[in-house]
Amino acid sequence: MDLTQVHEGIKKNRRKKKVGRGIGSGHGKTATKSSKGQWSRAGNKMPSQLYEGGQMPLIRRMPKRGFNNNTWRKEAAVFNVDTLSAQFTEGETVSLETLRAKGLARHSAQVLRILGNGELTKKLTFQAHYISPSAQKKIEAAKGTITLIGELKS
Repeated sequence: MDLTQVHEGIKKNRRKKKVGRGIGSGHGKTATKSSKGQWSRAGNKMPSQLYEGGQMPLIRRMPKRGFNNNTWRKEAAVFNVDTLSAQFTEGETVSLETLRAKGLARHSAQVLRILGNGELTKKLTFQAHYISPSAQKKIEAAKGTITLIGELKS
């Protein structure tokens, strides 16, 4: 056998079966759909893979416990003052936009949180949604300014 004989006898372009054209078509009366039941009717739809034939579905049988707040959760970009001190120069503004521009914050972050780990050696302007008390003391000691954006509880 060689490659010229591989496809011999195989019809690649088979004509579409025409159903519902009466007895003379060769697919008459029930149009190849058998005689009775849901699948022989017009407008029938196959059930989804989750359908269990009238039995109580598994998703409804399972107990539902707990709560998650993914609907309302806001993703936060969290930074310590020592990280920001190393990344920004004297007098710059630290905001979510400037952090994104420098490639430090993800684009999906909606909230900026500043924490007080490390030392702040530069005078910076902060625009954040939340600033911890220890970070606030360090910013004020470095003569920086703070602007809180929106309302965010702890």
